[in-house]
Amino acid sequence: MRKGQIAVIGAGKWGQALHFALSSKQECFISSRTKRDIKNFVDLDFALSCEYLVIAIPAQEIRTWLKENFVFKNQKILVASKGIEASSGEFLNNIYADFVPDENIGFISGPSFAAEVIKALPCALVLNSKSKELYDEFSKFFPDFIKTYYSKDIIGAEIAGAYKNVLAIASGICEGLNLGKNAQASLIARGLVEMQRFGKHFGAKKATFLGLSGAGDLFLTANSTMSRNYRVGLGLAQGKSLELILEELKEVAEGVKTATAIEKLSNKYTIYTPIAKEVKLILDGKNPKDSLKDLIKN
Repeated sequence: MRKGQIAVIGAGKWGQALHFALSSKQECFISSRTKRDIKNFVDLDFALSCEYLVIAIPAQEIRTWLKENFVFKNQKILVASKGIEASSGEFLNNIYADFVPDENIGFISGPSFAAEVIKALPCALVLNSKSKELYDEFSKFFPDFIKTYYSKDIIGAEIAGAYKNVLAIASGICEGLNLGKNAQASLIARGLVEMQRFGKHFGAKKATFLGLSGAGDLFLTANSTMSRNYRVGLGLAQGKSLELILEELKEVAEGVKTATAIEKLSNKYTIYTPIAKEVKLILDGKNPKDSLKDLIKN
């Protein structure tokens, strides 16, 4: 093992932004499936031999990636992905639990557009882990322009980080339909209540949804065209097909698959999630204007 060394796995925009940030204070490596022209790019075997790993691969690919590539050798891991596995409805911490012990893993949450992080603009993140020692070790890697906070509420941070992407799609639809800022603010506020209600069922803490991981990330993602999921909503409101939207996006919009996962879990546990439900129906082809009528009626 390369003691004391850190590597980012996944070279999408968020992975590259984290690599940039972590490189501010020490040498940081980065690896992905395809070769990128990035400083300190290494092959996967080299990256996996580092003591500290930041994994920034899409949520829907994580289980397969772990099965095919990962062998636990006491690495310390920070997960930078946000989402719920659509095929099973499983949370990422449950998927990782089959490969990494609790004391060796943490999860990043909080408002953080990659485009701003890579410009070294101020940012605050929560590192969620059952191990305060793990937080202390990872927090030292982050640059001065990123303030880090510690939380033990892993499930709360996971749900907030995943759910806000679905709500961002809804907010983009609201904007695309020109419904006005009153409607958009109402939607986001009710969305915050909805995801807190969903989280409560799984034991998440209410405070998590009122802080950086919940309200902070939601307000950011649901209010800007810098958000991929928000842009998905805009496209749907304009009558574009989901296939065309995703083709134009050229990036992963985690909210699309997460909407499916939330629907599965809501149906399974009878949780009231009206906004997420309508987003899923719109993604499946329902007219957004009909969804608006149904939301107001119900």
